[in-house]
Amino acid sequence: MRILHTSDWHLGRSFHRVSLLDAQAAFLDHLVATVRAHDVDAVLVAGDVYDRAVPPLAAVELFDRALHRLADAGVPTVMISGNHDSARRLGVGAGLIERAGIHLRTDPAGCATPVLLTDAHGEVAFYGLPYLEPALVRAEFKAEKAGHEAVLGAAMERVRADLATRPAGTRSVVLAHAFVVGGAPSDSERDITVGGVAAVPAGVFDGADYVALGHLHGAQTLTERVRYAGSPLAYSFSEATHRKTMWLVDLGPTGGIEARRIDCPVPRPLARIRGTLDALLGDPALDRHEESWVEATLTDPVRPADPMARLAARFPYTLSLVFDPERAPGDPLASYGRRLAGRTDQQIAEDFVAHVRGGSGPDDPERTVLRGAFDDVRVDATVREVTP
Repeated sequence: MRILHTSDWHLGRSFHRVSLLDAQAAFLDHLVATVRAHDVDAVLVAGDVYDRAVPPLAAVELFDRALHRLADAGVPTVMISGNHDSARRLGVGAGLIERAGIHLRTDPAGCATPVLLTDAHGEVAFYGLPYLEPALVRAEFKAEKAGHEAVLGAAMERVRADLATRPAGTRSVVLAHAFVVGGAPSDSERDITVGGVAAVPAGVFDGADYVALGHLHGAQTLTERVRYAGSPLAYSFSEATHRKTMWLVDLGPTGGIEARRIDCPVPRPLARIRGTLDALLGDPALDRHEESWVEATLTDPVRPADPMARLAARFPYTLSLVFDPERAPGDPLASYGRRLAGRTDQQIAEDFVAHVRGGSGPDDPERTVLRGAFDDVRVDATVREVTP
C-alpha cells in the first residue's frame, strides 16, 4: 500500500505578516497532483490542519476545496487534529464526511477504532491519535500521571489491544501529534511542555508498522518506522535550512517500509544574514539572497540610521530585522535577550527567584509550585482556545 504522509499544514498562517494562502493553495495543488502521479492509496495528515482554533474564512474555504479534490480523486484520507486545531470544530460532520472517504479522527475516545483499508495483501488498520492534552484526557485514559508519555502510552495500549483482535498479518499505521525524543524542533512550533517534560520516547509506539508523526516542522526519520513529515512551508526563519517535503511510503505485504521524500513547492527561499549594515549592503556574496525573504541581524555597535529602508533597497523582501551588537563577554551592555536565549520560562523564573534572594534559588517544593503555575496557565489557554 502506498501512503502519502503529510502534516502541519497550518492553513491561515502568515509569515511575518505576509499572507501564505496562495502558497498553501499551491501546496495543496501539488499534493493532489502527487496523489494522482504516484498512484497513492491513502493520504495521511498528522495534525495542525489549521493554524488556530478559529481559522479565518479563507483558510476554511481552502480546506474545503482540498477535501473535495481528494474525495474526487477517490483516495482515502485520514486526518487527526493537532494542538493548533480545535478538535471539536475540525470534527464537525466527521460521520458524514467519512462517506466521501475523508476520515477525521479528533475524539481521543475513538483512538482505537481504526480506518480499515485493503490492498492485495489484506487489511491495513489506520489508527488516528489526535493531539492528547494530558490535563484534558487523563481521566479518559485513566493515566496515573498527567504527562504526554502517560496518555500516549495509554492510548497505544488501546491500539495494541484492538490490533490483537484483528486477523493475523493485519498491518498497522498510527498517526500521532507529539514531540518524540530525538526530534529536532524549530522556532515555529507551539510549546506543549507539561510538568517540564514534553518529549515522549519512540518506544511508546512499539507494535505499529509505521508511525506518521506531526508537530515538529522539519522532516525527520527517528527510526525506520517512526517519521515526521514536517510542515510543507517554512513558518519561521529557523527553518531556513529545511528541505520541505512529504513522505511517500510503501508499506509491504508483511509490514516492510520503503520511504522517499517528495519535495514541496517553495514560494520564496529564506535567508538569514548577519553583519554590520555596511558589510551586508556591500558583500557581493549575498547577491543570491536579493530575491529571498530575509532576516537580517545587525552587529553594529551603534544602531545605524534607517536600517530597514537601506536593507530593503538591496533586499526588497527583508521581513525581520534583529539588533545584536557585538560586545565583549563582560560588557554590562550585553543584550538582555542574549542572556535569556535558549532558556525556558521555568529557568527564567528560577533565575528571578535567585536574583531577588541574593543568589539563593528555589528549593524543590518551590520549583514544583512554579512548574505547576506555568502548566496551569498553558492548559487554561488551551481550554479557552478550543472551547466554542
